[in-house]
Amino acid sequence: MKPLLLLGGGGHCRSCIDVIEDEGEYHIKGIVQHPKDGNNPVLGYPILGINEDLPKLVEDIPNFFVAVGQIRSADIRIALYEKSKMLGAKMAVVISSRSHVSRHAFVEEGSIVMHGAIVNAGARIGINAIINSMALIEHDAVVGAHCHISTGAMVNGDVIIGSRCFIGSGVIIHQGVSIGDGAIISAGSIVRKHVPSGALFRNIR
Repeated sequence: MKPLLLLGGGGHCRSCIDVIEDEGEYHIKGIVQHPKDGNNPVLGYPILGINEDLPKLVEDIPNFFVAVGQIRSADIRIALYEKSKMLGAKMAVVISSRSHVSRHAFVEEGSIVMHGAIVNAGARIGINAIINSMALIEHDAVVGAHCHISTGAMVNGDVIIGSRCFIGSGVIIHQGVSIGDGAIISAGSIVRKHVPSGALFRNIR
């Protein structure tokens, strides 16, 4: 298995660890996190340092994965991803063995597809994205870079989601709808028409 360094040791990291262990492609060597979060191991994995230690760590652990969660803003995930790339790290793709990703779909580097998620034929997932547990990305849908598609969300066929978007738990996006860059769709919403960039959309059924 390939050695892997996780960036961020919070709650989302715990979920990522479970998927990484299940997948079996990577061996987690440890975690880097903010000093305020302490240095206690996370699910048995040691804290190897803080962000300032990354230039040294990449020499021994070339594979990185951003394990920080994302709700309203993707800024932290983007900053960690870009710093890792600048240092020459290889960004892992993590796909749960308990998910389904079509052989005709594409998942870009730094992204994770979690337990129970489905990514169907022709779908494309951009860099550094989270496809969370039980989410559905239907045929020919596009999820942009640095997006989080939350638990149980349903992204129907031919939907286009821009970069840096947050799609809340249980959201349903109708076929062919487009979501602009940086939009936030509140949990439980039904989206039937285009959502402009930067919008906060809430339409609870």
